[in-house]
Amino acid sequence: MQTQIMSMLDAVDSFIWSQYLLIPLLLGTGVYLTLRFLFIQVRQFPHAVAIAMGRYDNPNDEGEIKHFQALSAALSATIGTGNIAGVATAIAAGGPGAVFWMWMTAVFGMCLKFVECTLAVKYRVVHEDGTVSGGPMHYLEKGLGQKWLGVLFAMFAILASFGIGNMTQINSLAHASERVQFLNAIMTPSQIHMAAGVVAATLTALVILGGIKRIGQVASVLVPFMSIVYIGGALFIFLSNIEAVPSTFVYIFRDAFQPSAAAGGFAGAAVAQTIRYGVARGIFSNESGLGSAPIAHAAARTNEPVREGLVAMMEPFIDTLMICSMTGFVVVSSGMWMEIGPTGEQLTGAQLTAAAFSQHFPEFGNIIVSTGLLLFTFSTLVSWSYYGDRCADYLFGPRAVVPYRIVFCLIILVGANLELKLVWTFSDIANGLMALPNLVALLFLGGAVRADVRDYFSRKHKRYW
Repeated sequence: MQTQIMSMLDAVDSFIWSQYLLIPLLLGTGVYLTLRFLFIQVRQFPHAVAIAMGRYDNPNDEGEIKHFQALSAALSATIGTGNIAGVATAIAAGGPGAVFWMWMTAVFGMCLKFVECTLAVKYRVVHEDGTVSGGPMHYLEKGLGQKWLGVLFAMFAILASFGIGNMTQINSLAHASERVQFLNAIMTPSQIHMAAGVVAATLTALVILGGIKRIGQVASVLVPFMSIVYIGGALFIFLSNIEAVPSTFVYIFRDAFQPSAAAGGFAGAAVAQTIRYGVARGIFSNESGLGSAPIAHAAARTNEPVREGLVAMMEPFIDTLMICSMTGFVVVSSGMWMEIGPTGEQLTGAQLTAAAFSQHFPEFGNIIVSTGLLLFTFSTLVSWSYYGDRCADYLFGPRAVVPYRIVFCLIILVGANLELKLVWTFSDIANGLMALPNLVALLFLGGAVRADVRDYFSRKHKRYW
């Protein structure tokens, strides 16, 4: 029965993420919007940095959190296991060339993020108590006039919150924790998985009860800290092996179009498979086009939708072009992606990343990856719970929020003990279904955003410091 379910999910996943549906739709929409907005992700990047630093924060504007807190909350959702386990999974399944296609999702995804988060603020709902609800479900209903698509998005987003925002996070952490020696000395693998689930569920519950304000406060401290810890370790390996940098990048670029045969489970994948895994894992990591980040950015304290869109476009740059690239370099340069693990299967996921780090840091490799996963997992769980509860509120009203949060925490316990492949496949399907209605909105509402961009840059804007 389980084999049949897995085969069915694999078939659905392969169709959604095939070269006939979501991959050309995501990349095509990103390219189209990039050309339509004249590479705004490059031209206005310095202005976006200034906004994120708080130079344009007006305390009298509507909203719940500052620009930097909104960016941190969204980044805390995107910087997760995708940066550690997702990159390794893409390389193991599609070869080093998958990293190149992850970069492509980031470059064009920056414009996708800009448009969707501008729309989120433009069409958000500010309640009487000052709280905010926003995201694709609102701009599909109010901007496009298609409430049924908004309902569809909200349903898929709740499913995705249980996948990309929950089960994949805790599952990868639990598997990586098995490699920590002192845990192995006192617990069995099943006990480690259960302990990881209980701890994560408890910590998540303590934070999400405070809503987006507490999430923003926690994320604004946690995101910079966790990024520095993980990037620091990867950067040390990068600098220590600086002579391998040119050949590694040549390998990645060449393999993107001419996948090479190798030992282990990867035996000369077709270009289509390399692209598929690179794009799927890239989108999993930076969430460009999915419609998740707009839910967090809608809560930003600003009366200028374009301003928040500019802040949002920094996410794929930080998440994929910086952090994922570091993981990709460590994994590819180590050669561990071609190795067979102790169970006779090809290394993949967080275990592959941990093995690559351990090759350079025999004593601390597992600790660096496990610590990174712990922090990344917690931050993603917290932020995605907010995405899901906003969708539950949209579908069923405020009374559904607390029950949703309870179910979300319980699913953490389930996800810690499921099979890795099942969790990732379910998440890929949910991500794809979630992206489809959102991409429809981006294509048809791009004109409204373009008018706002012209208006925004035709005016002078006050700096507060």
